[in-house]
Amino acid sequence: MPAGLLYTLGFILSLIIALVMTPLVKKFAFKVGAIDKPNHRKVHTRIMPRMGGLGIYLAFAIGFLILMPFIPDGLLNQEGTNLIRAVLVGGTIIILIGAFDDRFELSAKVKLVAQIAAACVVVFGFGVKIDLLNVPFGATMQPIEAWVSIPLTIFWIVGVTNAINLIDGLDGLAGGVSAIAIGTILVMAIIMGNVPIILLSVLLLGGIVGFLYFNFHPAKIFMGDSGSLFLGFCLAMLSMTSFKQITIVSFVTPLLIIGVPLSDTFFAIIRRLVNKRPIFAPDKGHLHHCLQELGFSHRKTVLIIWSVAAVFGGFAILQSTVVQSAAANWITFIVICLVIFSLQIGAELIGIVDKSRRPVINFLNRMLRSKVDARSSK
Repeated sequence: MPAGLLYTLGFILSLIIALVMTPLVKKFAFKVGAIDKPNHRKVHTRIMPRMGGLGIYLAFAIGFLILMPFIPDGLLNQEGTNLIRAVLVGGTIIILIGAFDDRFELSAKVKLVAQIAAACVVVFGFGVKIDLLNVPFGATMQPIEAWVSIPLTIFWIVGVTNAINLIDGLDGLAGGVSAIAIGTILVMAIIMGNVPIILLSVLLLGGIVGFLYFNFHPAKIFMGDSGSLFLGFCLAMLSMTSFKQITIVSFVTPLLIIGVPLSDTFFAIIRRLVNKRPIFAPDKGHLHHCLQELGFSHRKTVLIIWSVAAVFGGFAILQSTVVQSAAANWITFIVICLVIFSLQIGAELIGIVDKSRRPVINFLNRMLRSKVDARSSK
C-alpha cells in the first residue's frame, strides 16, 4: 500500500472509531460514576461525564492495530518501531491512571508517580530519550551524556503531560490546542519524511477531531484527566523527537509547538509565587479565565486560544525550515525575542499574572510620553 494512502486510511479509521466509541464511553462514564460536578472554579453548570480521553485512546490504539497489517515491510526502521511501541505502552499507563483519576480523583502525588513510571518505561524499556541537542550558535547536534539525557527526558515527558492538563478548562480547548500542535508536528514530519511521526500524528489527529465533535461547546462529554494527560504524553513524545530524530531543528522548535500550554503553565507558576500560593493550588487565573473576564464568550475564547496556538505552530514550522540557512542562529534568536516579548505584553494586558502589575507596558508608556514631551518642547 502506498504511504500516502496508508496515512489517509489511518486518519479516516481513527476518526470513525472516535465517532463510534465516544458515545459509548459517555454511557460508560455515567455508569461508573466518572462525572464532573459544577463548582465555583468550573464554567459548566450541570453534571458532565468525564473519561472522554478513553475515546481518543481507543481510536488511536484500535486504528493502529487495524492499520498494522497494511504497513509495508521496510517502511519503519527499528528506531521508529521502538518509538511507536513506547507511545502505545506509555500511553496505556497514562490513560489508565487518568481514567482512575476521572472516577476516584487521585492525589497529585499518585498521578505524578504514574507519569514518572510511564516516562521510565519509555526511557529504559524502549531506549527513547533525548540524546542530541542542536544549540544555536554552537556546533550541530551536540551529544548528551546519559546522566543528563535520562533526567532531561523524564522531566520533559512529565512536564508536557501536565501542561495540557492545566489548560483543559473550556469545551474543546485542550483538544483543539493539542490537535493544532500535532498538526504542526505532522507538517514538519511530512517535510522531513519522518515516517513513524507521520503515522502516529495522523492516528492521533483523527481521534481528536472525532472526539471534538462531541466536545466542542456545548460539550456532551469532557475529556477528563484521561484525555488531557494522554494527549500531553503523546505531545511530549512527538515533540521530543524534534531534539533527536529531526536533525535540522534547533532546540527552540519543540517549545514553540506546545507554546500555549507551556506559557500558561509558566505564568500559572509565576502567578502563584507572586501571590504566595502553593504552586499546585488550582485557581481561576489561567488564560481562558482571563479572556472570559474580558467579556469574550465561551466559543470566542476557545477560538482565540486556538488562533494563538496556530501562530505558535507557524513559528515552529518557520523555525524548522529556515534553520539550515546561514542566518539560522540569528533567526532563532529573533524568534525567541519576539515570542518572549509578545508573551509578556499579552500576559500584562489580560492580567494572567497580576492585574495591577504591568512593568513592560508602563515602561513603554513612559518612553512614549518622554518622546512626546521632548517633541512638544522643541
